[in-house]
Amino acid sequence: MNPHMLAQLLVQLIVIIAVSRLIGRGARWLGQPLVIAEVVAGIALGPSLLGWLAPGAMHWLFPPESMPFLKMLAEVGLVLFMFLIGLELDPKLLKGRGHASVAISHSSIVVPFALGAAAGALWLYKSLSSPDVPFSSFVLFMGVSMSITAFPVLARILSERGLMQSKLGAIAIACAAVDDVTAWCILAFVVSLVRASDLAHAGLTTLFALLYIGFMLLLVRPFLARLGARVANREGLTQNVVAITLILLLASAWTTEYIGIHSLFGAFMFGAVIPKEGGLAAALAEKLEDVAVVLLLPVFFAFSGLRTQLGLLDTPEAWLTCGAIIVLACLGKFGGSAVAARLTGLRWKEAGAIGVLMNTRGLMELIVLNLGLDLGVISPTLFTMMVIMALVTTFMTTPFLRLLYSPEEQAREQLVRAPEPPLPPSAYTVLLCVSHGQAGPGMAVLSRALAGERDEANLYALHLLSPDRALKARAEEALDPSGGALAPLVGRAEKLGLSVRTLSFVSSEPARDICRTAQAKRADLVLLGWHKPLFSQTVLGGTVHEVMQEAGGTVAVLVDRGLTQVRRVLVPFVGSRHDRAALGLARRLVKQAGAEVTVLHVTSPDGAGAGRAQVEELFPAEEGAAVKLKVVRHASPEDAALEEAKAGYDLVVVGLGAEWGLEDRWFGVQRERIVRGAPASLLLVRHPEGAAVLAQTPEGARTQGSSPETTQPVGARS
Repeated sequence: MNPHMLAQLLVQLIVIIAVSRLIGRGARWLGQPLVIAEVVAGIALGPSLLGWLAPGAMHWLFPPESMPFLKMLAEVGLVLFMFLIGLELDPKLLKGRGHASVAISHSSIVVPFALGAAAGALWLYKSLSSPDVPFSSFVLFMGVSMSITAFPVLARILSERGLMQSKLGAIAIACAAVDDVTAWCILAFVVSLVRASDLAHAGLTTLFALLYIGFMLLLVRPFLARLGARVANREGLTQNVVAITLILLLASAWTTEYIGIHSLFGAFMFGAVIPKEGGLAAALAEKLEDVAVVLLLPVFFAFSGLRTQLGLLDTPEAWLTCGAIIVLACLGKFGGSAVAARLTGLRWKEAGAIGVLMNTRGLMELIVLNLGLDLGVISPTLFTMMVIMALVTTFMTTPFLRLLYSPEEQAREQLVRAPEPPLPPSAYTVLLCVSHGQAGPGMAVLSRALAGERDEANLYALHLLSPDRALKARAEEALDPSGGALAPLVGRAEKLGLSVRTLSFVSSEPARDICRTAQAKRADLVLLGWHKPLFSQTVLGGTVHEVMQEAGGTVAVLVDRGLTQVRRVLVPFVGSRHDRAALGLARRLVKQAGAEVTVLHVTSPDGAGAGRAQVEELFPAEEGAAVKLKVVRHASPEDAALEEAKAGYDLVVVGLGAEWGLEDRWFGVQRERIVRGAPASLLLVRHPEGAAVLAQTPEGARTQGSSPETTQPVGARS
């Protein structure tokens, strides 16, 4: 072995992962799953792009002698990945849908299998194969390659669209599960035929495969059930348990490789027989997924890309053949699934959406195609055509699904499925948006103060899951509103005697979905929890910025520094619409929680302020006794607010504005001084331009006035 091969492999891994993630950002922007980016990255690093633009760079990065090592690493990654796919298959998915799922999935296999086999027999075998490839093997393999549905890609698309818990998503994921199991069993049989020297050996391989499946179901599965119960009830997922699982996984993969049906089937089968109850499957997936998906799987895509040579399609006839393969693939998979779905009672739109989803091929198709190329069943030219087919059918899924099953129709179905009791139209409504659990307790304390002891507010706690996080968790656990990031908020709310309704769903557009939810719930206030971002120093960037730009009502961000009560409140004030919105929230805190509010009106050293008259009109005389107006003249309102904030307040409620060093922007490197320097918790308030200010208060005042530097109750008329 060349001593520099390790360094070569490390460089290859760096480039592969970096390019995959870079293209992945573009795929996200186009609304495509990450697998599209990884396939495109693999092709870009191969002879189709890098080898065409800079053949010397490609030869330096991927020299021929390094390919065996890259292939072995890709194979290990695939074994782990197929194990994860098996872990995701849950028999509960078929509960109540067995008949429809089996009918649709088998139709989506039989029809494209027949079309693929017919095309292989009548046309492709003559033009794209060689005489040394057995006719039966080629025809069967073409049928299988046309029949595959990408279960993981389909699951990712459903999660990104928030369809995992819908009727459509439940049927689609169940169909894909049945499809995967059936297709891999057929593929195992085809591989055994290809590898066997004669029909007798093929029959023997099939017999051993059946014995292996029986052994896994009758002996290994009960053992794994006992292991899962021990993990759930005693020590948890220890390193010894992980080691035992990996040994059994590798042994299962070795067994199927040895008997002639490929190691991937053994990995898939072992994952499928692990019981999904007790938490063992979920814990193993969480342990292994990042390594398999982020580190090893892109190696497989790069290896596939290095074998994809678009230059082989150098004639119009070749591209016409490729187009015909794409049409046949779509016709068989989409047509078979949609018609079967319609016959089971679904509406045409739902049946069409099922057909589009089942037409997703992606990663699973690439695995099958690489297997065919390794076995010598398909040629490099046909391999390239089929890779293009896999890309096109996967790429078209998201836009066609959006066309057939629009977000508006999805929302209507969710409203019908989960109606809520009617709410008083005059009730004050707050939408609490929680991204991380640590923000929850402080938001619960503030909500208690806003609602008052008589719960005069409707409170909704919203947690949005990113598609990646949703896929790592089991569907029912990921969408459980009482767990995860919402658990600390719900727990503190229960201790405070506060009623909070929880909402949780998957979102790839968090800001837009927050605004949609706020509009649907008629929220008077959108309250965002804040956590320190990785790169940006500004509180008001990223998703917060987007929500503030799109929301139609008041938005506030809570910077929690251990908020346990809301008794003393400071409101810096210069008179902007954001400041008046902050005063409106302060008035509610006075009325509902009996808070003591100090309004710090800052004027320029040589100018007059417009504070006292506005504050008096916002706080009637009966409430004004709890409000003190402090007028100071200072060249820097931000410094004046920081100095006053050190006087022992529980909460500082401040409106956005350059005078306070607070301006919402997409991305910033500045750190807002008032956020950094104030010792108390802060509530940063923004009111949209053009909207009525302070709907929760009496009609807003716009009078002008001035006051000397003084501190006195607002209700004390002078």
